[in-house]
Amino acid sequence: QVQLVESGGGLVQAGGSLRLSCAASARTFSSYPVGWFRQAPGKDREFVAGINWSGGDTYYVDRVKGRFTISRDNAKNTVYLQMNSLKPDDTAVYYCAATIRGDRRWFLKDYEYTYWGRGTQVTVSS
Repeated sequence: QVQLVESGGGLVQAGGSLRLSCAASARTFSSYPVGWFRQAPGKDREFVAGINWSGGDTYYVDRVKGRFTISRDNAKNTVYLQMNSLKPDDTAVYYCAATIRGDRRWFLKDYEYTYWGRGTQVTVSS
């Protein structure tokens, strides 16, 4: 069992930056692809960014491409999401998730992920 804990959320003005962290409890985390998702009030949870097990391959949805950067430090069992040029539309609870699957390059659906954190709130004011 892998426990994930997100941190780094908060209130920021539009145009500002935040760095989210996702810390894992088990070393096996370093072998799993990881995704960041977010859920705004009244909306479905959506995939934002993904990273493969080594950190050498990343994927972003168009809405955040060029503004967000996902990275990982497997020695620290931690994945990061650097968010720059934040917009009010980025306001949501952000979740990290890890999947034990390895049958495809990317996993964009929440049901494809095995382990989830409880989320961290990001609020961007205009």
